[in-house]
Formats: sequence, C-alpha cells, structure tokens
Amino acid sequence: MSITEVPYISQIFIYPIKSLDSVSCDRATILESGAIRGDRTWAIFDRAGNFVNGKRNQKIHALRSTFDLETNNLSLQVHRTNQTAKFNLIEEPEAVCNWLGSYFGFPVEMKQDLNMGFPDDTVSPGATIVSTATLEAIASWYPGLDTEDIRLRFRANIEISGVPAFWEDRLFTTADQTVKFKVGEVEFMGVNPCKRCVVITRDPLTGKAYPKFQKTFIAQRKKTLPEWTERSRFNHFYRLAINTRLSPTEAGKVIRVGDEICLVD
Repeated sequence: MSITEVPYISQIFIYPIKSLDSVSCDRATILESGAIRGDRTWAIFDRAGNFVNGKRNQKIHALRSTFDLETNNLSLQVHRTNQTAKFNLIEEPEAVCNWLGSYFGFPVEMKQDLNMGFPDDTVSPGATIVSTATLEAIASWYPGLDTEDIRLRFRANIEISGVPAFWEDRLFTTADQTVKFKVGEVEFMGVNPCKRCVVITRDPLTGKAYPKFQKTFIAQRKKTLPEWTERSRFNHFYRLAINTRLSPTEAGKVIRVGDEICLVD
C-alpha cells in the first residue's frame, strides 16, 4: 500500500428488503453470522418459495421503497406513478403482501431472518466492499451513465475512499486463503471478487437494459485489472466488489463512516 493511500469508509448502505432500495447509514453493527444487522433482513417470496428479485422479475426495478430501520415503517411507490402505500412491516405483513401481490400480479409472502438475512452468498454473508474510485472508473466506460447509476447497480454495503480504482482487489487472494483486514476495530476476511448477474446490465430505476453492458464490462475489467489483483480468481471477468466473512468474535462490534481500513499481517 502506498503511504499516500489511507482507505476509509465513506458510505455505508443497508438493504433492509432484498432487491429493494438502500438505507444510507453512518454506522452498522455486525451480527454473529458476520452479516450486517438489518441488511437483507426481509425478502419477498412467491408461493413456490422462490425469491422475487431482479433475476426473476424485472418489475422489481420500478419499485421504490423507503424503510425506517428503527420502526420498521415501510413506504412503497411505483416509479413515476402515484401508486404509493405506507405500512408497518411488523404490524401489517398481510397488507404489505397484498399490495405487492397486486403489483406483481401473483401472491407473495414476506420472510424475515434476523440472524443472517438473505444474502446471495450464504458462505460469506459479510458486507460487500467497493471503492468510490472503482465506481467512477466503471461509469466512464458507459456513455450516459454516472457514478450514482453505477452505485445503484452494484449495491455494495461499504464504499471506501482514499484509494485508486480497484484497490479493493487487494482484499482477496488465492482460493485457499483469505485476506485479513480491519475496518476500525472490526476484523474482516476478504474472500473473493463477487460474480455479477444480469441485474447490473439494467437501469436500476426502470429495468431497461443498457446495450452490450456485460460485453463492455468484461472487456474493460480485463483491460484495467491492476497488477496487485490475484488473477487466478478470475475464471471470467464479470466480477466486482469483495465478498467477506467475519468470525463470530466480531459480533456486536460496530463499523462507522470514517473508519480506516488496514491490512492485517
């Protein structure tokens, strides 16, 4: 690490309901599972037990939400319409499901997991990490897109500043090892670069696909792969942001905006 590089948390995002909008926070608490408290705690399921998410249903993109992590008050709105409703998710789960079922056109149910939530990677359910410079670099690959658009597509929990693009690639190594690093007083283990799905190719507000998004991403990711990146972890280059896990000893500890990040020898 260059002596001029001082990586630190610049933003923290929690996604209370899987596939819906984020809540920006100045701090987050670690659960025994290694997940962030409140992140993907809720998920929408169809009657067959499948997630209702962007991979399965593009209508999820046009669904806007706000969520109060303290009160569980939820507001839902269809993008660019007057279709808005407010609920308390704990007290009115049936009403929430009825509203969502009407929107999607089929019955749904909401499930809650307070221990781990519903991460895509249940082996490494810790926070996902990316740098602001990385998001800015990716935005430069696509005419008409800006950094916020890319941020909304990749949906990382922790955004770091003070470092160059793709610095977070330092936080993983060969497949048989992890990279230990500290965020403030919390010790993380960096596991692997996160493989991406079709969802990031779409406008996060409308679901409209960006032409050749994946092809451009793969070509540019390969071209710009830093020298510090462990290349063996890229069986393909459709990967970005770091998956992490944490020891149960970190449960109850708190990460905060402004916390510095340092590698552990």
